[in-house]
Amino acid sequence: MKTRSHSIAGRAALFTTALLWGTSFVILKNTLDSVGPLWILAIRFTTATLMLGLFAGKRLFQLSPRQKRGGILMGLCLAAAYILQTYGLRYTTPGKNAFLTAVYCVMVPFLAWGIYRRKPKLQHILGALLCLAGIGFVSLGGGEGGFNSGDALTLSCGLFYALQIIVVEEYGGEEGDALSLSVLQFAAAALVCWAGALPLEPPPVQVPPAAWFSIAYMGLVCTGLSFFLEAWGMKYTPSSTAAVIMTLESVFGTLTSLIFYHERITGRLLIGFALIFVSVLTSETGLGLKRAKR
Repeated sequence: MKTRSHSIAGRAALFTTALLWGTSFVILKNTLDSVGPLWILAIRFTTATLMLGLFAGKRLFQLSPRQKRGGILMGLCLAAAYILQTYGLRYTTPGKNAFLTAVYCVMVPFLAWGIYRRKPKLQHILGALLCLAGIGFVSLGGGEGGFNSGDALTLSCGLFYALQIIVVEEYGGEEGDALSLSVLQFAAAALVCWAGALPLEPPPVQVPPAAWFSIAYMGLVCTGLSFFLEAWGMKYTPSSTAAVIMTLESVFGTLTSLIFYHERITGRLLIGFALIFVSVLTSETGLGLKRAKR
């Protein structure tokens, strides 16, 4: 009974994480009207670092030198991904930003092929083909000028999200404290964003209270709290099931965009979203391909 309750709670935690991340797209889009992207990210990562650092405490100093290098590399990849994604959101809609970001799931097996010589499986190749078709429909689907510079930046961010996953696989699997490693990751990302925000963007002035509340929400809830929920939920959920649940982030992102941002979804855009969603599921789980093969 205890195992079953943990299983249900783990899935609920992952579902909540996907929901929270899905809400961040519209909130971030509205906040960009009054605060620069780099300032938002610098404050967001700093907030998450401080929050998780309080829980990590002395364990931060127990990471091995190799894990410290890994945490810094994770932070550099994460900063690059968020910067491209956030700048991309300036010029596209939250719904398109959410679905195009999800493309990173399809990129991971091919990056692993290039780095570790692990040949992609049939499900990965099929997922990539479906993903390309989905991107094609999105590029023709309208919504803030069809396929624009914001969409291109969002797709570029997927490469760095995929690289971040590769680095996590390389450095996060050994014995150590995942919480401390995440603190180091967020700290490195915060430093990168501060290094860009201070010389390149004017400091935020006359910022409405709602924008500050949104930044705090993204730092504490969408980054700090979501990490706890994701890490805890993964302990009690099979990876294939977790992958399906986490793909709902893009769905929640589009739903919140429809409700609160009043995004207009054309038929072609809807087909593109559906193809991208199915491509991610296919790449992550195979959707029964292994069973059919047997």
